[in-house]
Amino acid sequence: MRRRDLELMIEEWAKKFYSKRLFSIRDLFGVDKAIIGMIHMLPLPGAPAYEGWPIDTIIERAVKEAKIYEENEVNGVIVENMWDLPYYSGALRIPPEEIAAHAVVAREVVKNVSIPVGITVIHNGGRVALGIAKAAGARFIRVCLYTGAAVWDTGELDHGVTADLFRLRKHLYAEDIKFFVDVVKKHSVVFPGIDIVTHTKWSDFYLADAIIVTGKMTGESPSPEDVKLVKEIVGDTPVLIGSGLTPENAEKLLKYADGAIVGTYFKVNGITQNPVDPERVRKLMSVVKRLRNI
Repeated sequence: MRRRDLELMIEEWAKKFYSKRLFSIRDLFGVDKAIIGMIHMLPLPGAPAYEGWPIDTIIERAVKEAKIYEENEVNGVIVENMWDLPYYSGALRIPPEEIAAHAVVAREVVKNVSIPVGITVIHNGGRVALGIAKAAGARFIRVCLYTGAAVWDTGELDHGVTADLFRLRKHLYAEDIKFFVDVVKKHSVVFPGIDIVTHTKWSDFYLADAIIVTGKMTGESPSPEDVKLVKEIVGDTPVLIGSGLTPENAEKLLKYADGAIVGTYFKVNGITQNPVDPERVRKLMSVVKRLRNI
């Protein structure tokens, strides 16, 4: 679906339905080549790595990192349960204590920054992420497996959740919350026959607001060829780099992508488990701002 196709539609129901889609990354973040910083929360209550710290400790860390991003002109953030590993697969298996804590932390982040906030719940907790986003006032969610089917690194089989998400979003009066969706996502292997072209076409057909292209694992970048291919398929639909963006590869990847989600590079020493390093944020953003003017 292209913006010009929407303008040519005759049926009013179709115009209304398709017009809710995000057609430009600028519409949400106010800039081209938007950068979204990851807030990897400390392990939440119930997770194996949780060490009993008060919820205020988790909130303070998350809010501090959100403010670092905002102060250094990062355009949005995602609040994610990165350290609740090993992960469950699918929304129905994610423990309620982790969901509740995630929502509380996300709400405090939303209240303390003016940039758009998103939610991710690993693995493929799209329904949970949408509920958290509604409760917290977040603007978008990242959906790990929107269409198709795959096996996760945990060995569990999983499938797309698009039909449930659209109906729930309507039911919750949450149609302002956008769906940023992965294709051939890291930490998974899609079923035979679902190549990146097929997965992208399926996700675009089901009105993904943005398509995310990743490497194989956290911190690994996708190939420029894959990013270019996805962008050629979806046209106006925003395409984001979902992992592995650095100052060194930013020009090659952002040549085709409309922005990126960045986690590992922004951390102290480039180690995912570490807190956000303001100097690394400034370094990457200086490169991105230069590329916007090319």
